[in-house]
Amino acid sequence: MPQHATSGLHRLTRTHKLSVAGVAAAGAAALVFTVVPGADAGQDKSQATAVENVQPVAFSAVGTAAKAQQATIAKQADNSAAKGKAEAAAAKKAAAVKAEKARAAEAAANRSAVRTAIPAAAPKAVAAKPVAKPVAKPAKKTYPDNLDGWIRESLDIMAKKGIPGSYEGIHRNIMRESSGNPMAINNWDINAINGVPSKGLLQVIAPTFKAYHVEGTSWNAYDPVANITAACNYAADKYGSMDNVNSAY
Repeated sequence: MPQHATSGLHRLTRTHKLSVAGVAAAGAAALVFTVVPGADAGQDKSQATAVENVQPVAFSAVGTAAKAQQATIAKQADNSAAKGKAEAAAAKKAAAVKAEKARAAEAAANRSAVRTAIPAAAPKAVAAKPVAKPVAKPAKKTYPDNLDGWIRESLDIMAKKGIPGSYEGIHRNIMRESSGNPMAINNWDINAINGVPSKGLLQVIAPTFKAYHVEGTSWNAYDPVANITAACNYAADKYGSMDNVNSAY
């Protein structure tokens, strides 16, 4: 019996060593419960006391090792999580920087496109002041260079000056006095004897032509229009109108 008890104590001592060495809690506990039931009923109180004293030591050591291992795992997990968060934050920051650069590049490209599409504003044109158009003068009336034209031109001048007379009255007296020859001259009558021969279409002497000359016509007594107009002006003063003259006047 004492020898068996010694053998049991030897097992307990081995168990204690295994517990201190950090054997897993479950294995150590199983070993202790295997040894205790196998002891003889006559085992003394010292053996039981030893068993009771050894059992708490084994569980305490195993719990401490497990906690240490759990703490290490937890720390590693925390470190891994922290590292993951840091990497995620760095990646997010890099993505934000990249996106900002992309937006800035796009904005610059848009501004460049707008500057290219919109041409430089042309200077405002100064409105030109309207130039007053000169009043067009009526075209000067022209007349044929013949007896008909001379009479008609003279009649227009006479109308402006208020000198009476008609085409028929002028034409009739011209045909009697000169036959329509503007260069006709009388060198044989009393006027010629007195040195002032009658000249032109209506045979006007120089003093009469000068006295009744109409402004705007020629001062040449042989000029057809000037001769007719001066003669009609004289006839209007002496006879009321050239229409009233039917003979030498």
